[in-house]
Amino acid sequence: MGQLKIHIILCCLLLSFNQVYSQLNETVTGRINIQESDNLILIKAQVENEEPLFKNNLFYNLLALKKTASGNYSNNRQEGEFSLNPGESKTLSEIRLNKDADEELRIYLFIKQEDKLIAKDSIYILPQKQQQIEKSVVREVDFELKGIVVDEVITKIGKDFHDYFYQDYLNSGTQYPFIITITEKPYFATSSIISVKVDDRIIHEFISKPDEEYLKSNVKITLQNLSQYSKQRKMLFRNSRI
Repeated sequence: MGQLKIHIILCCLLLSFNQVYSQLNETVTGRINIQESDNLILIKAQVENEEPLFKNNLFYNLLALKKTASGNYSNNRQEGEFSLNPGESKTLSEIRLNKDADEELRIYLFIKQEDKLIAKDSIYILPQKQQQIEKSVVREVDFELKGIVVDEVITKIGKDFHDYFYQDYLNSGTQYPFIITITEKPYFATSSIISVKVDDRIIHEFISKPDEEYLKSNVKITLQNLSQYSKQRKMLFRNSRI
């Protein structure tokens, strides 16, 4: 689908802006640490349990998204389950990669407990030319990443809907500054419920059916709802800064 396609399958849902702060658990903290040597970068995902209680059913996702000078994207992802003893700190995962001076690197860490986001961190490393104007490493809690669609479907029908949606989304020329998540869960008999979510809100939801026109009609509804949600979202953020 061309250079603009950034198809990243994640196992966690990104929540953004003010809605996140009410849900994050401050007793478990996650942090990204980086070490640079020439054009080599070592990325470490670290976590700490600040409570005197055992924590289990934890899941982490570490994503490094690199953009070349020509606009191509590549990604490296580590994920897994873990637990924390009282007061324990540890390194969850490491990613080693090469980065040229003219490349951008965005790193994201998400930590969930029983399907709830409890901690996150992000780092953005600018190309060398931009470093003359801005700081070389910018830590941003709510960095905007445009054009990302998260695929969490489980059936061929769900995959077909995702593909139809993604193609029309790219062709629309609009890349929203939030992550769109397409999820699917079993329903009656062989059917399922497909949901499109943004910021933990359901934008559109429908019962699956093996019919191309039916799926494409739901793609159209989803795009219309996303456009309306984006306008409302901009107004909310604009008013919150007045």
